[in-house]
Amino acid sequence: MKRRQWQHALSLLGVALAMPGLSACTTPPHAVLTTGSTPSPKAIVVTEAERDCLGRAMYFEANRSDADGLLAVGTVVMNRFEAPSSPGTICGVVGQPRQFAAGVLTKPMADKDVQKVADVTDAVLDGARHPQVGRAMHFHLAGLRFSYDNMHYVAEAGGNVFYEKRKAGAELVAPTR
Repeated sequence: MKRRQWQHALSLLGVALAMPGLSACTTPPHAVLTTGSTPSPKAIVVTEAERDCLGRAMYFEANRSDADGLLAVGTVVMNRFEAPSSPGTICGVVGQPRQFAAGVLTKPMADKDVQKVADVTDAVLDGARHPQVGRAMHFHLAGLRFSYDNMHYVAEAGGNVFYEKRKAGAELVAPTR
């Protein structure tokens, strides 16, 4: 789907979510929408651009997989966004050099996948997180393994494996979500 069509579809969805009379949402029309109801060190205004950046990262990094793979990548993006060292925006996180696939913010997505990506994107922005990914902020292609002592693998989804970096022998801290 061309970028303009994708943006149009997302803007229509945004309007439907923000208008109390058009959905079950009772948010006042001028309220600031944030990244869900779970406590977070950072909140974000959900703009069309931020929604687009998140959806594109999930789509291209999860190899256009099922909702589970998309959700896993979305969880990592949001974990990075919520980290103190974050650039401060989802687009800033996704656009960081050498962190996500080349062209993730510019390549076209297939029309047939747009609705699935939009649904999972909205779920992530509403606070949904992959339960196995937890607070992990890193992933790489499944099938590759590295022998570094600081990589603790927590999940596999969407053709990727997800891991936390921690000191060798350190205890895994249970996710707060």
